[in-house]
Amino acid sequence: MLRTVRRRRRGVKRTIFVTIAISAFSVLFFAVKSGRTADFDHAVTVKIQQQKAPWFDKLMRAVSWAGFPPQSRTIPWLLPGLLLILGHPFEALFQLLGWGTGFISFTIKRTIRRPRPNHPAINVIAANIGGSSFPSGHVINYIGVYGFFLILARTYVKSSWIRRPITAILGSMIGLVGLSRIYLGHHWLTDVLASYLLGFSYLIGLTTVYKSLKRRRTGT
Repeated sequence: MLRTVRRRRRGVKRTIFVTIAISAFSVLFFAVKSGRTADFDHAVTVKIQQQKAPWFDKLMRAVSWAGFPPQSRTIPWLLPGLLLILGHPFEALFQLLGWGTGFISFTIKRTIRRPRPNHPAINVIAANIGGSSFPSGHVINYIGVYGFFLILARTYVKSSWIRRPITAILGSMIGLVGLSRIYLGHHWLTDVLASYLLGFSYLIGLTTVYKSLKRRRTGT
């Protein structure tokens, strides 16, 4: 009984978060579409790119690496494959569904078609990127793919010596990728914020469905 009450409370909190996040995204979407954020986005990018420390530059490039082709098209397949090899087909299916964020990103990009940063005051690092700027595909896919893998690791990896490094690396990737996209000149701040709002909403929904079906399968 107590467990059921706790689940309901967590469910209410998740619903509230997703509702607020989607509402905030809607406001952001129309603000970007109308061009109201252009000056703000430009000022933020210039400010962030003033950081010239070599270690920071290397960190930002490293964080974004997994989001570029070909690794961005292979890692999302490799993770479910690993889970299959380890004998977890149900988890493998949901890990693959974590990549559903790519479809969300693709659909919105085609709707808004926002140009990527292109200004003399902004340093744009050469990279294999395509499509429009809003939202950030890197950010939303990191949350869907690596976010769900992080949840699985926290849930099922028993050894803290293995679990802690995995969750620290994945959590850092998700937390820093937004900053890296702006620093590298590939996205605006509002692109990144939109992806965090959508990405975490999707991850919460996916995780909720996964845990619900998992309980039915195991009878707990």
